[in-house]
Amino acid sequence: MSGEKPNALHYGDCLDILADIPDDSVDLIYLDPPFNSNANYNMLFGDEQGEDTAQVHAFTDTWYWRPDHEEVYSNLMLRGGTLGNTAEALMQILGRCGMLAYLFFMMQRLILMKRVLRKTGSIYLHCDPTASHYLKIIMDAVFGQLNFINEVIWHYQTGGGSRRWFAKKHDTILFYAMGKKYTFNYDHDFLQIRRGEGAIARAANPIGARLSADDTTKTAMSVWTDIQALNPMAKERLGYPTQKPLALLNRIISASSNEGDVVLDPFCGCGTTVDAAQALGRRWIGIDISCLAINVILDRLEHVHGKDVLSQIEVSGTPRDHPGAEKMFRRNPLEFERWAVGLIRGRPNDRQTGDGGSDGELRFYGRDKDRPQRGIISVKGGKTLTPSMVNELEGAVTKFNANMGVLITLNTPTKGMMETSNQFGLWKDAFTGNSYPRIQIITIRELLEGQSPRMPSVISPYLKASYHHDRQMELV
Repeated sequence: MSGEKPNALHYGDCLDILADIPDDSVDLIYLDPPFNSNANYNMLFGDEQGEDTAQVHAFTDTWYWRPDHEEVYSNLMLRGGTLGNTAEALMQILGRCGMLAYLFFMMQRLILMKRVLRKTGSIYLHCDPTASHYLKIIMDAVFGQLNFINEVIWHYQTGGGSRRWFAKKHDTILFYAMGKKYTFNYDHDFLQIRRGEGAIARAANPIGARLSADDTTKTAMSVWTDIQALNPMAKERLGYPTQKPLALLNRIISASSNEGDVVLDPFCGCGTTVDAAQALGRRWIGIDISCLAINVILDRLEHVHGKDVLSQIEVSGTPRDHPGAEKMFRRNPLEFERWAVGLIRGRPNDRQTGDGGSDGELRFYGRDKDRPQRGIISVKGGKTLTPSMVNELEGAVTKFNANMGVLITLNTPTKGMMETSNQFGLWKDAFTGNSYPRIQIITIRELLEGQSPRMPSVISPYLKASYHHDRQMELV
């Protein structure tokens, strides 16, 4: 981990980030990667009452064989040994297809995960029956067949059924260790539940299990039926697709690490792993390739653990200067737009074209709590900037019945743009009585230097979890 802060949150591909993490420095890895589900996933945003107000595309879990996968295949073959043989066998079985592209994606990253794990460490790979059988072969090749510990079946009740097959109601979690002397906190008091002890039993068993009046002594087994997937009314719900319950991560982290250990999640999504690790007194490293996920995690940790938690986190990978922002824009213009909108705590739009002049939205408190005041955000990353872009933003403010607009530019706006924005005058905030520019321009450089647009306090665009952690790791 970088710096002196105990925790690290990285924006970027875990393939690149893992390469910079020191050898033998991580005690536990949990990963909930893409499943090759052939589906698109949207994130829900909310208002201050927690109501869903919009959806934004979060990620696509569809895979295709591309020319760059040939290079991955060649590199795996050059390794030879078990890894090369496994790659060749999978090629023979599947041929050049989307499933093989997905498996090679996972294999590359699992090899690096093994390097960073300590000799007493372990790894939990969360998947589903789509590819769990292939992933187990890869895990055997990377970590060794003899280091396989458990195939955990997480059984839940949510989700629909079909008249054409049995209802699909479980995920698979593959548990491997680095060697014989791996950390596992199993003893009579820790993983067993005894009848009639109530909160005392939960305190001795902080793994998410529940007691009922008829419970006899139980030992945690490899089929987990006591932890349910999140329903729409769950206190933890953040609107993030594929979000997993905290009880699941509490169980894994409690069982396979100790206080002060380092927990790594290379596909950390909305941050359930890092939230659980923080509450359990572990240090942690989170990685995600989406700046949207990074924003959700920081907002979640601040909301649940308090503002002081942010001072314990080293955030890296997001642009910190103008050249970094330029690089991000060249690499992925849509991701740049989402990042820029997030700099002023806006909610990004889901489309890059045909958006009516709006790349994001701000919300402010108003007299009517059910109808917050609104601001429209426009982001321009190109070098060509003209007054027409200011007029376009003003038109979007009028079209969407908003109160104000903010134009964020990567490069310095022209004098004509500034003059045009000044022509639209001020907007008076009926809630506070303060006045703000109806249309204003601010640059990425100014934002990174700590300046902010002139506007009222912004309502967070993210759904808020309505829980906190108590000493027994129950959510209340």
